[in-house]
Amino acid sequence: MKQTLLTNWNFIRILRLLMGIAIIVQAVLARDIMFGIAGALFTVLAIFNMGCCGTGACCTPVKKDPANKKEIIYEEVV
Repeated sequence: MKQTLLTNWNFIRILRLLMGIAIIVQAVLARDIMFGIAGALFTVLAIFNMGCCGTGACCTPVKKDPANKKEIIYEEVV
């Protein structure tokens, strides 16, 4: 848990954190609860380095080795 919070900080993660904080500040100034919830969501996602693909369900496939390709033979059907 501590390692997740303190490592792998990149530009996008910092940007999401700053956006979340800015949204929370605007929600407090506007006294809007739903806007505050959205800001809290952005902030929590940035802090814990999660996103819509937190389960890894939408990762890109690994590139396969081209040496293992089989030659496909087609027959002409008349």
